[in-house]
Amino acid sequence: MDLLKIKTLIDFVGRSNITELTVTEKDVTVRIFRTSPGQEAAAEPQQKAGSTTSLAQDAGSDMPSKPEKTHAVKAPVFGVLHRTPAPGEPPFVAIGDEVEEGQTLFIIEAMKVFNTIAAPRSGRITHLTEIDDGEVETGDLLAEIA
Repeated sequence: MDLLKIKTLIDFVGRSNITELTVTEKDVTVRIFRTSPGQEAAAEPQQKAGSTTSLAQDAGSDMPSKPEKTHAVKAPVFGVLHRTPAPGEPPFVAIGDEVEEGQTLFIIEAMKVFNTIAAPRSGRITHLTEIDDGEVETGDLLAEIA
């Protein structure tokens, strides 16, 4: 199954009310699913301790700061997460980096297909997973953008 067909299937699931789609072509099976907002909130506390890094808030501020509205970037597929474009190269992003919408944040390798994970919006990286060259599950928190 080619990457364009998989992307079309992902777009279809994103636009429809379907929560899960499994397609098999020849010897390749692709499973695409999404969770409802209530399920995502319930899944976040189950995150493994020590698996992420966050940008610390300024504790010395006298004025109460309003909470930053962040956007979570979650793994769309199960696979091996790569934070760098190639071994020995610097990571795509680091905590505190300003990113533009569409900028590459990660690559997830699934079934010998390299899926580029792009920033869904512009902003600053406030949270970043520590996983590199390790497996991630669908829905795992990879980063947050404020």
